[in-house]
Amino acid sequence: MSTPTEKKANRRKLEALSGLLLAMFCSMISMTVVGSSLPVIVDDLNGTQTQYTWVVTMTLLTTAISTPIWGKLADLVNRKVLMLTALVIFVLASSGAGASQTAEMLIIFRALQGIGGGGLQALSQVLMADILSPRERGKYMGLFAGVMAVGTVGGPLLGGFLTDTISWHWNFYVGVPLGILAFIVLTKTLKIHQSKPEKVRIDYFGIVLLSVAAGFLLVWISNVQTYGWISVETLYMVGTAVVAAVAFVIVETKVAEPLIPMRLFRSPTFTLAVLASISIGVSMFGTSVYLAQYMQVSRGFGPTEAGLMTIPMAAGMLGASVVVGGLVSKFGKWKPYLILGGALMVIGTSLLSTLEYDTSLWLAGVFMFVLGAGTGMTMQNLVLVVQNSSKPQEIGVASSGVNFFRSVGGTVGVSVMGSVLGASMTTQFTDRQADVQQAIAEIAAEDPAAAKSVAETLTSGGLPPTRDLPESIATIIEQVSATAISHAFLVGVPLAALSLVAMCFLPNKPLNRKNTQEQLKAQKSAPAAAPAEGAASDEESDAWGEPERTHLGYSEARDVALASTGAVRLPVRTDTRDDDDDENDDVAR
Repeated sequence: MSTPTEKKANRRKLEALSGLLLAMFCSMISMTVVGSSLPVIVDDLNGTQTQYTWVVTMTLLTTAISTPIWGKLADLVNRKVLMLTALVIFVLASSGAGASQTAEMLIIFRALQGIGGGGLQALSQVLMADILSPRERGKYMGLFAGVMAVGTVGGPLLGGFLTDTISWHWNFYVGVPLGILAFIVLTKTLKIHQSKPEKVRIDYFGIVLLSVAAGFLLVWISNVQTYGWISVETLYMVGTAVVAAVAFVIVETKVAEPLIPMRLFRSPTFTLAVLASISIGVSMFGTSVYLAQYMQVSRGFGPTEAGLMTIPMAAGMLGASVVVGGLVSKFGKWKPYLILGGALMVIGTSLLSTLEYDTSLWLAGVFMFVLGAGTGMTMQNLVLVVQNSSKPQEIGVASSGVNFFRSVGGTVGVSVMGSVLGASMTTQFTDRQADVQQAIAEIAAEDPAAAKSVAETLTSGGLPPTRDLPESIATIIEQVSATAISHAFLVGVPLAALSLVAMCFLPNKPLNRKNTQEQLKAQKSAPAAAPAEGAASDEESDAWGEPERTHLGYSEARDVALASTGAVRLPVRTDTRDDDDDENDDVAR
């Protein structure tokens, strides 16, 4: 039963975590709320398809680039101040995005939103490590998984509802009161006594090089289907990214405070966690993009219905996180659950690659639940394992490093999936060209404008939602799109297998029972408490612990053991006389 002191400590932890949960929810909502409303938003602002792409790409770009920067700053300056700064940037950017009058204005404020959101995501995990030890963090893991699940599924639903009932502007305004509330809660409840380094050195050159490398890579990968895999744009953008990445690695080995220390990759835990995170990134981004497309194009559901159809994945993620988190905290074992989660991701991705246009919905729900459960078991646990094995002085850069590579790897993986989908779709439409032409001719006989619109969409490589299309062409599109999407999910199978292999080789290090701040205090007090050089500590000079040293039976056993080696003589008892003296007394009598 918990003591009053323990109850008070747990209450303080929950109060501080409530602010972090609000901040994390703000970040998740900002990423997902426009998912179903973006076509309406861009059309209302008279934007082009290119601007539509940039609204999505710019947020993803600034979030990915800013994540390791926020993480490094968290190791150098006050984390609470950084968190509040990120919230201010997020709230101001959300207000500006909601007030946008042009597509260019929206793109700029979405970029700022990504910077603030990247800080909220990175700093939430770092501050959580300040509040909770790795061993006890599992008990609270379900709360963070719940926020991510609600944000992933509820964001598009909320965005569609606000767009239909009020205005699309409220897709962005909705984050403002949440951000202000999180700011107030964190100001009052978050108390972190963080030690400061003697001198703060910021790697400005590294920031620039990382921004160039990641920026060119993400912009290219987001538009590669337009540029083409072999083109002048690809050569220019990939070449620039590679040169900047090489220069970044060289700089990071020279500066005093590197943005991403290369020595982190000497740790097998960090390196293997980065590899494993790639598959999780593909799972998160890929399923949100292509499952929604499957439901709308291959099954004929609307945006809201398509969002509801992905609830099984969110349920699997939430349920697995809560159950596994509790087991990790109770027993201290994490690796079996991580490997089980990796196996479920392989199974779930493989099952999704079998989807067809007439697959039973409950069966598709089972597939999504399995993948969600695997993601829930692995996503938070990988960050936990990295934080558990990292130095407390590098907890920020280690945590954000994993998130950065997960975002970049996931984006690249999703783009490859899109290329596979496009190639498969082109091949199938070529094979069924006669059927498509006949169906369009039937539509043209009744509605020439509709037939022209469908033909232009298919020619441009798009997949129109089939809910409002005539049955003749809708059936063909449903069959083609389902097969193409299943082919895209095949890309995730080898990545999930690679992730599973990496998890199997992760060092099975016991979870620490101290949070980051407690570890730093222990390190500071260790030199003062350490014995002088050349002198052994009590535990080193005596193999027996304190209880044993004060127990007579243990002391005698120790003396006999030492005497048997010949190194010392067996001590002579001083409280009784020798047997020889007793014999002399008898003789005298």
